[in-house]
Amino acid sequence: MQYPIYTEITSCRDCYKCVRVCPTKSIQIKDGHAMIIKDRCIFCGKCVHVCPNNAKKIRDDVSRVKLALSSGKRAICSLAPSYSSEFRFQEEKLLYALKLLGFSDVSETAIGAHLVTEAIDKHIRRNGGECNWIGTACPSVVELVKKYYPDSLYRLSPIPSPLECHSAYLRKLYGEDIIIVFIGPCAAKKHEADMYPGYPDYALTFVELKNWLSSEGIDLDTLEVKEQVEFIPAKAGVSSLYPIEGGQITSSEIWGHDPIHAKAIALSGMDQVLSALGDKHEPTAFLELLGCDGGCVNGPGTERDYSIAFRKKASSDYVQRRLEEKDLFKGDDEFSDLLLEKGYAILGGSQPGKEDSFHKKHSEDDIKRALVELGKLTKADELNCGGCGYSTCRGMAIAYLDGMAEVEMCVTKMRKEAQSKVDVLLRTIPMGVVIVDSDLKIADCNTQFLDLFGDMEEGFVDQSMLSLVRGLPVERFVPFADKFKDQFYLSHPGQYRMHYKDKFIRVTFFLVEKKRLLGAMFDDITNPTIKRETVVKKAEDVIQKSLETVQQIASLLGENAAETEIMLNSLIDAFSVHSAAGDDKDFTMEDDRDIT
Repeated sequence: MQYPIYTEITSCRDCYKCVRVCPTKSIQIKDGHAMIIKDRCIFCGKCVHVCPNNAKKIRDDVSRVKLALSSGKRAICSLAPSYSSEFRFQEEKLLYALKLLGFSDVSETAIGAHLVTEAIDKHIRRNGGECNWIGTACPSVVELVKKYYPDSLYRLSPIPSPLECHSAYLRKLYGEDIIIVFIGPCAAKKHEADMYPGYPDYALTFVELKNWLSSEGIDLDTLEVKEQVEFIPAKAGVSSLYPIEGGQITSSEIWGHDPIHAKAIALSGMDQVLSALGDKHEPTAFLELLGCDGGCVNGPGTERDYSIAFRKKASSDYVQRRLEEKDLFKGDDEFSDLLLEKGYAILGGSQPGKEDSFHKKHSEDDIKRALVELGKLTKADELNCGGCGYSTCRGMAIAYLDGMAEVEMCVTKMRKEAQSKVDVLLRTIPMGVVIVDSDLKIADCNTQFLDLFGDMEEGFVDQSMLSLVRGLPVERFVPFADKFKDQFYLSHPGQYRMHYKDKFIRVTFFLVEKKRLLGAMFDDITNPTIKRETVVKKAEDVIQKSLETVQQIASLLGENAAETEIMLNSLIDAFSVHSAAGDDKDFTMEDDRDIT
C-alpha cells in the first residue's frame, strides 16, 4: 500500500519547490527527482499544494472505502468539523449525499474532540490547574515530536487525538462490527488510520469526497434532499471549533472563560510550531499546536478556493448557529475517565515513542569537506540563498552528507560552473563569438569578436576589456545589427557569409534561450576565399581560351564547347561571394547551411 503522500516520479521536475516548503526536509533528491522519505515525513501535505506539476499526491482511498461499504456492515462516517467551511450552507445536502454513497450513519468527529477536552479538563482540576501537555489533535505535530523533538515526547498528551477517541467511542456505542470512515481536510489522518487500524478504518480528504460525488453524478448544488439525516449519537457543540486556531482552548470549561489564556497557548502553521518546539525554556503552558496555517480549515485535503479568513469565519458562524440549538452532545463522564486512565491503550496501542533512527551525527571536518564539494571554499561563498530548498549552505551540506541532496541543487555552484565553462569556451574557441539579449545588448563576447569588430589596434584587446563591453548595444560593433533581431524569431537561425573590411566572414547564428538570448559565431574565412578567387580567375581564363577555340574550330567542337562554358561558369558561381537582395549587399545567406 502506498504511503499517505507520495511522488509521481514521471511528473517530477527538478524545481525543488517541495524541498523549500517541507518543514522537516524529508524529501530526497535523487537523479533530479524529489522523493518523499517516509521515515522522515510528517505528512503535513505542504508539498502537495506547491508542486507545479502535481507530482506530489495524496493517496486516494475511495476505492478501498467503496469495497468496504459493499461488505454490508454498518458504515459510519466520522465527519470532521471543518466541513462547515468546505461545504458552506450545504450541510444538510452533504449528509444526505453521504447516505446516497452508502454510509449507514454520520457522526461528527467533534464528538471525539468534546471527549478529549473533557478528559483534559479533569486532568487540570486534579493537578491544581496546571497542564503543560502538547495537544495531539494534529497528527503532523505528533509525528514531528516523535521524529524530530524526542526530548519533548514526555509532553505529548497521553490522550489520543479527537478522531481516535471518536472512533473508540463509536465502537463502544455501536459495537466492534462496524466500519468507520473519516472524511476531513487532513492527509496525516490517513497515517493515523494506518497506525491504529480501526480507529478509524479509512480516511478520506474532502477533495476525495468531492471527486467521489462527482463520479456518482451527485451535484450538491442541485441535489434535492428527500430524507432528513441526523448526526449520531448527537450534534456536537462548542468542540466544533477545534479546526480553527484556538478552538480547542475555547472549548475548555476552564480555559474557555480565560480571555488572557495565560496557561494555554494556541499556535498554527509549521513556522510557529517549530519555533515553539525548539524553545529551550522550561514549558509552563499547554500548547495547542496545529500544523496548517490558521488550523485544519486550511488542510491539504481542502480546495483552496477561499482565504483562511473566510474559512475561519464560516466555521465560527456555523458553530455559533449550532450553539443556539438544543440536545447537543453533553459528554460522557465514564468514557473521559477511561481516556485518562488508559490513553492509547484504548486503541490497542501505546503512547507515541521516539523515532529518530535516521538522525546522523557529522563531524565538523565532514561538514567542511561537503561545503568544499558544494563550492563553498570560504565563509563568503556561503550565500544562504535558499535556492536549493535549504535555508543555509550548512544545512544543504548536512543533507548532502545524509544522501538527501545532490550537488546539482546548489544554484550558485551550478551558475559558477556554467559561467566558467562559457568563459573557457569563449576564450579558447578560435572564432569570434557574441551573445546578445532581446534588446540587442551584448550579454557576453570574447576577444576574437573585439579583434574583428572593435576597431582596435592588434594586440590591444585583452580579457579585462570584456566586462566593459557587456551591456553595450551590438550595433556599435557590427553594421548588421538588424539581422540579430530577425534571428530571434526563427526556429532555426541561419548561416551567412559577409564581406567586411577586406575580410570574408562566415556568420552562424544560434539560439541560447528562445526569444531571450541569441548568439553569433564569426569565422574569418578570408584566406580560403582568396584561394577561391584564384581558382575563379583561372576558371575565367579557361573560359576565355575555350571561347577562342570555339571561334576557331566551332565546327569540330560544336556542343562540347558549350557544355565546357556552362561547367566553368558554375565553378565561378560556386566560388564567388554574391550579394543578397536588398540593402545588405555584402551579407549573403548560405544555402543549405542552417545551424541551430
